[in-house]
Amino acid sequence: MVVGDDVTQMMAAMGSRLRVVRERRGVTLAEVGRATGISPSTLSRIETGRRKPTLEVVLHLSKEYAVALDELAGNAPAPAAEPRSTTPHGFGDDKAVLPLTPYVGGLHAHKHVLPAVAEAPGRPRQVAHEGYEWLCVLYGRLWLALGNQDLVLTAGDIVEFDTRTPHGVANAGSAGPVEYLIMFGPQGERPRLRTPPGVGNGTGDGEAAK
Repeated sequence: MVVGDDVTQMMAAMGSRLRVVRERRGVTLAEVGRATGISPSTLSRIETGRRKPTLEVVLHLSKEYAVALDELAGNAPAPAAEPRSTTPHGFGDDKAVLPLTPYVGGLHAHKHVLPAVAEAPGRPRQVAHEGYEWLCVLYGRLWLALGNQDLVLTAGDIVEFDTRTPHGVANAGSAGPVEYLIMFGPQGERPRLRTPPGVGNGTGDGEAAK
């Protein structure tokens, strides 16, 4: 039985799962809104953790995405996506997402894994939404299409941007998968750098512990 903290964690992670399923299907929030009658703004708030979905909404989305409720609740593994090597955009249809923060609201952290690709993808399909994102590549080569810019990031590279700027990602190499971390502030929250005195160049603004 799922009770107490388990319910909170399940609901906190559901928004991310709904976003992954939608992206896997290659549909926009506007398209889902037209099909379900749920406003795109409501869907966006649910996906970014700013709003908890009701049972009615979850049932509508489960039917629209043709996924089991157990998958959305995290009680069943997501099915492997069919290969889509002929699609014009490499947006990571097989992308795996591991939520790292079990709460609703504030900064959210996720680990993303894009599988290896057999051939160079097309330019990533871009999306835009409210929020602010901090991204760090752990392994591999990540293609980030950010507005009119195209960046290839490698292990240790960090980038941050306002997610109202159109953005999309793809595996930029064929040597293996890409792993990266994301910290996302749905209301513009940002990570804050606080270096204790005497660490690094000694110019940090953090206060010493009393």
